[in-house]
Amino acid sequence: MRSKLIAGTAVLATMTAFPALAVDNGIYLGGSIGQSGVDIDDVGLGGGDFSSDATAFKVIAGWRFLDWLSIEGNYVDLGSADERVDGDRFEVDASGLSLSAVGFLPIGPVDLFARVGAINWDADFSFEGVDAGSDDGTDLTYGVGAQFRVWGLSLRAEYEQFDIEDADTVDLISLGVTWTFL
Repeated sequence: MRSKLIAGTAVLATMTAFPALAVDNGIYLGGSIGQSGVDIDDVGLGGGDFSSDATAFKVIAGWRFLDWLSIEGNYVDLGSADERVDGDRFEVDASGLSLSAVGFLPIGPVDLFARVGAINWDADFSFEGVDAGSDDGTDLTYGVGAQFRVWGLSLRAEYEQFDIEDADTVDLISLGVTWTFL
């Protein structure tokens, strides 16, 4: 019984020490990798639907100037999504730069967060490997996530949506890591 009491006290002491080890404010850098999804209705001459996933990544740079607020910039590469539409291979290769305000709800060593901002994106399209043009624009981006912080290291999981005008859905689910500098 005594060993269980000592073990329980040690676990409790460790859990209460985590918030002291977490770095809340400062400049942070990192990266994420995940899967993007692109859905576009009425693609091609036959008006078929395009829905495909691709491996994606992003490079993260931010400044958490308050315990509950940061400004974050990302380079987002949504990868090359391809699918057969009306018998022809259609491919979308998209990337962009985003700038977002990120609001945090710190709960001990865990942060729940939400973001809203804008993405300046570029997309290249091809049918059957032949260049079919490109498009670009600046649109709304938003998302939610959670991160676990110890010292300056944060492990994060995130879902983002990019409200690109001509696409029905463009999203990214990712796992990443950031390092906050003191």
